[in-house]
Amino acid sequence: MANLRVLKKEIDYRLEEFVFDCEMAIYFQPSNEEAVVALMEKAVELRNALYYKANHPTEPHNASLVRKYYSAFRRDMVSSYGSLFEELSQINK
Repeated sequence: MANLRVLKKEIDYRLEEFVFDCEMAIYFQPSNEEAVVALMEKAVELRNALYYKANHPTEPHNASLVRKYYSAFRRDMVSSYGSLFEELSQINK
């Protein structure tokens, strides 16, 4: 992990991309608006949880454990946002 600031920017970037896709889905299929808005709220909750996890590593004084923590954190973040995109795809079938 290069920097905590960069990690937080990546979290926000992924949220922005997801929200943009949600807005496009609402534009093209207004009948699914409620489901998409609920998914957007879920994404914001995920963003808040990821920020909390990023700011509070389990063992902040052990460098090797911190590296492992942030490595697992990044994998979790990617899979979490991936599952949100899959849910959005299911709504828009």
